[in-house]
Amino acid sequence: MLPDRCEVLVAGGGPVGLATAVELGRRGVDCVVVEPRTAVSHSRPRCKTVNVRTMEHLRRWGIADRLRERAPLPVAWSQDVVFCTSLSGHELSRFHGVLGLAPEAGRCAEPGQQAPQYVLEELLREVVGELAPATLATGHRVVALDQDEHEVRVEVADEAGATRTVVADFVVGCDGPRSVVRARIGADYAGEHALRPNFGMVVRAPDLWRHVRHGPAVQYWTVNPVAPTLMGPLDRDGTWWVIAFGVEREAGHARAREVVDAVAGVPVEAEVLSTDPWTARMQLVDTARRGRVFLAGDAAHLNPPFGGHGLNTGVGDAVDFGWKLAAVLRGWGGPGLLASYEAERRPVQERVIRAAEENMKTLSTDLLDDDLDRDDAAGERARAAAHERIQDTKAAEFHALDLVLDVVHDRSPVVAGGAGERLPHAVLAPGHSLYDDLGPELTLLVHRDPYSAADAFAAAARDRGVDLRVLDRPGAGPGDLVLVRPDQHVAWRGEARPGAAAEIIARACGG
Repeated sequence: MLPDRCEVLVAGGGPVGLATAVELGRRGVDCVVVEPRTAVSHSRPRCKTVNVRTMEHLRRWGIADRLRERAPLPVAWSQDVVFCTSLSGHELSRFHGVLGLAPEAGRCAEPGQQAPQYVLEELLREVVGELAPATLATGHRVVALDQDEHEVRVEVADEAGATRTVVADFVVGCDGPRSVVRARIGADYAGEHALRPNFGMVVRAPDLWRHVRHGPAVQYWTVNPVAPTLMGPLDRDGTWWVIAFGVEREAGHARAREVVDAVAGVPVEAEVLSTDPWTARMQLVDTARRGRVFLAGDAAHLNPPFGGHGLNTGVGDAVDFGWKLAAVLRGWGGPGLLASYEAERRPVQERVIRAAEENMKTLSTDLLDDDLDRDDAAGERARAAAHERIQDTKAAEFHALDLVLDVVHDRSPVVAGGAGERLPHAVLAPGHSLYDDLGPELTLLVHRDPYSAADAFAAAARDRGVDLRVLDRPGAGPGDLVLVRPDQHVAWRGEARPGAAAEIIARACGG
């Protein structure tokens, strides 16, 4: 299964590594994903939110509907987050249209999707298997690597410990917080650990729904002294994920059933299927590149899970890096493309870490009040105060489309003309997005004009060896041109100038 040589070796076959392989494999790049796990575990669901931007990438890959078909909770099932004293207790506050599940009309091509990480990961494994240039080598792990200016030599071990060397043109480290690739290139995290522990669980409690007073929701934040938690359903059949805030590992194992009963507000039959103690980390690697080796996903950045940004930021890394590396390997991408990876992604990663850290400042433990469950005037006052605080401090966590969609690569060396933003989505017909018409490489959006600007850009693209698709731009004025990259970000916008096309194409392609 392991070749002796490949164009790109991806260390780590989680969602980010697999997304990298999909982006590369769809572009004909010979890539190998090295992953120790032979099967995807369902015991720890990790990320539960596939955000609107990731869903737009899945749409571009032709697999958004496949994910939705497998997701245990359809988008229409619920778009609410509820704060309550317990599932059977008093409601404190509520948010509607959360996490991009009901996005503003016309703002994005796909709504978000609640799905356990393992559902996405299993789908991406299948898709990698369907791509002829891509290979998923499970039961193997990267143990060492070294590089020179021409290649990277990667030592890979199998389950028995036997090693062999695979030679790659480039390596992408998507091997998580304990990344071997990061250590081997001498990169390190900078940032902080949170001091407060958390205890994650997956529980099976089929009768729990009978006690839920607050209707369907994708998240329930329970606020009581025994079980200040964040929890939600993994399916509609009684499987739940629970995060107990401020609970150490030993106490979590000892008190797991007590926590479940307190979350419910009544004793319930429940089976603890798995546990996952953790602490939040707000860390960013000091460099995401050494020569021919790059880092993406958790190997490059870590943030608290509040807001659901971690996996999605990693998929954004994979897309940004993937098309650029494919362009370089196919000859139309210049050195500036690879240099732009950190320039474009680091500001995004920093922004996400800051937002997730801000979201972490108010958790269920911070909302406790002795009067919240009282059925009297004191209880009403306490619940009203909690509602006001929740609305003031948590709205940004659940309504973060600006953070997700308004990404502008204004520090990038490969954009010009005040560009860099994601191309605004446009509905051209029911079920038909402007994004569906974009080309796999560069796209020029034009309004028919008398200067034949499109011809000049097409000629410049041919000289460069890059495919350029030309589309009429709805609503554009004469001479108003927009050059769009493979990741749907704008590389340049402006009016046609004689002789400028070659310069603009060259910059978008990395020089």
